[in-house]
Amino acid sequence: MSVDAVTHLNFRGDAREALAFYQSVFGGDVVAVTYQDAGNVQDPAEAGQVMWGQVSAPNGFRVMAYDVPSGQPWDQGQNAFFLSLRGQDAAEVTAYWEKLAVGASVLRPFGPAEWAALYGMLKDRFGVTWVVDVVGPQAA
Repeated sequence: MSVDAVTHLNFRGDAREALAFYQSVFGGDVVAVTYQDAGNVQDPAEAGQVMWGQVSAPNGFRVMAYDVPSGQPWDQGQNAFFLSLRGQDAAEVTAYWEKLAVGASVLRPFGPAEWAALYGMLKDRFGVTWVVDVVGPQAA
């Protein structure tokens, strides 16, 4: 079993362009899931924006990105990135979540999501925002 910790960059409408740029620099493949793709449209004007995106290159480079919805606060100097922790084993990832949650502010409880088997978001006791998910079959 393994987990990955990856920098997760936050944008306001520029995630797709940023992912394409990083791919042009480092190579690899871009994957982008829109809010519409994930069935999570809050504002129809943002349906085509990136809810989850990634560049993954054979040289080991990987970065994730998304477009922060307009209904949520975003300040490039304050919350320009998250640390993403992803794994395939629900028990292993849940154990990490439980340890990270000690003294943390839970921003989204860890549980099933439309786009992941399990997903949660928290700000740890040091002020680092983590998005934690279990890769695998998406929740119904």
